[in-house]
Amino acid sequence: MQVGSRTFRQVWAADFEFTAASGERPRPICLVAHELGSGRTIRLWEAELRERATAPYPTDPDVLFVAYYASAELACHLALGWPVPARVLDLFTEFRNLTNGRRTVLGNSLLGALTHFGLDAMEASEKAEMRSLALRGGPWTDTERAALLEYCAADVMALGRLFHAMLPTLDVERAVLRGRYMAAAARMEHTGVPIDTTALSILRTNWEQVKTQLITRIDADYGVYEDGTFKARSFAAWLAARNIAWPRLPSGALALDDDTFRQMARRHPELQALRELRVSLAQLRLQELAVGADGRNRCLLSAFGARTGRNAPSNSRFIFGPAVWLRGLIRPKPATALAYIDWAQQEFGIAAALSKDRAMLDAYTSGDPYLTFAKQAGAVPADATKGTHGPARELFKMCALGVQYGMGADALALRIGRDLAEAHHLLQLHRQTYPAFWRWSDAALDYAHLNSRLTTVFGWTIHLGREINPRSLRNFPMQANGAEMLRLACCLATERGIAVCAPVHDAILIEAPLDVIDDAVTTAQQAMSDASAVVLGAFRLRSEAKVIAYPDRYVDARGERMWQAVWQELAALDGQQHGHLRAPFCAPVQQEMGIGDHPSDLISLGLGLS
Repeated sequence: MQVGSRTFRQVWAADFEFTAASGERPRPICLVAHELGSGRTIRLWEAELRERATAPYPTDPDVLFVAYYASAELACHLALGWPVPARVLDLFTEFRNLTNGRRTVLGNSLLGALTHFGLDAMEASEKAEMRSLALRGGPWTDTERAALLEYCAADVMALGRLFHAMLPTLDVERAVLRGRYMAAAARMEHTGVPIDTTALSILRTNWEQVKTQLITRIDADYGVYEDGTFKARSFAAWLAARNIAWPRLPSGALALDDDTFRQMARRHPELQALRELRVSLAQLRLQELAVGADGRNRCLLSAFGARTGRNAPSNSRFIFGPAVWLRGLIRPKPATALAYIDWAQQEFGIAAALSKDRAMLDAYTSGDPYLTFAKQAGAVPADATKGTHGPARELFKMCALGVQYGMGADALALRIGRDLAEAHHLLQLHRQTYPAFWRWSDAALDYAHLNSRLTTVFGWTIHLGREINPRSLRNFPMQANGAEMLRLACCLATERGIAVCAPVHDAILIEAPLDVIDDAVTTAQQAMSDASAVVLGAFRLRSEAKVIAYPDRYVDARGERMWQAVWQELAALDGQQHGHLRAPFCAPVQQEMGIGDHPSDLISLGLGLS
């Protein structure tokens, strides 16, 4: 069958019905697959699926597998031990790309896509009823089983109609690349992130009792809580005492949203503990963290969920979603290790490569683009180092990062805590130092206004509506091409046999046996380097790896103080309850509390061993 510029021997549309408890891999219930060329249809129930060692349709590179939100179907392949199809076309991702930034009548579901193209579809109420029946789990009556198969078949036939309707809109080569990522996403969701379930259980059981004590402990340095409530006036006084300029709303009130706190904590690290406390008190829902019986955090990565094409997993279900201190729950299993590998200054490198700004490329290649920017601008001597000119480097770093987000002088002044004139001066130095970048960025903005869209190197598109945010448009090339790079890196790493536990913005978390973790890191870093070279026209970005070997746990420096405070409060609570908790202390907490690794050190505090 001819599909755009490609010819495929067969084209199969397929849909699974499955059930999956929170944090668990899916349990396939039934499958219906339809070959669009011959009209052949396959229907298989659960027992028949499990009897097979391979899929009932070919998965070779000359066969196209069509699905709607394909990672769900591919997760069923993995759960059954079947090979993943080599060529995947996900009509969800293509519908998202077609409508990204535009309003849709019924969202991005299959029903929404069918409605968008004026195609017949099952009523939403009927779909919800059938989906609930599948999620309920068995046993099913013969009538229910027939209904589920018929429902599954109806979706597959609708998928075939949608395929033909969307075909004229498809860039097949790039669509198959996006489908390739859905296979990588399925593999990552299948692997999951190893969690210290003992620690999680303790936190879930005692969290409500600990929260009040955390306010007392953390707020001792701030004095902004009264009777358990955050007080803006007290926070304003704390800021004024430290001469910290804070963004304000049009009304003049302090902007107290988490995004503002996140940005200001980057400039003023002393705010991080307060931010973690606020997030933990307001948003942390430990019961929702999706952890399976095997102790792994699994949830839908929601690939292509963000307008930039980045993943958008649930903040409450994904371990990297809530407050960063909770990442201390990530812990490799015995005889294994984890590695967190992230690109160094990814967005700076993307901007330099895509704009072909020679000075910016040189700055990235130097290894410290922010200090090099200061040198190139003549603000520090050529022999300056991070040690000798740290404050100046920080200013130029904030300027470089702010420019990538389309930040103006007013916002930059607030971010760096300096007057407006200095912010203007820094931005002018950036324009003078990197003129090719600014021509490229201005041209992207002009293109967006003229064509009502912007597109990445692999075709991910944002369509502009009536309201246009110039800051978002200037940032889109860095963010969206960064997303392309991460997706390709995940494809390459998983296809090269690396167990990728999760993608995290500009990083991946991988897992391997202790004796081969170094080789796995090398392979993963090569995949990330190769992905950057493909996206950036042969220019390669650096990456940095942090290895966490059992029995250590993942530590994020931004949340370390909060993690320690939580476990200190749990220790105090356990003392009051005569040692009923079983607390897994990490080394920093043991050192903080003056205890060692010997069992007697923990027993003396009334704490059992994890």
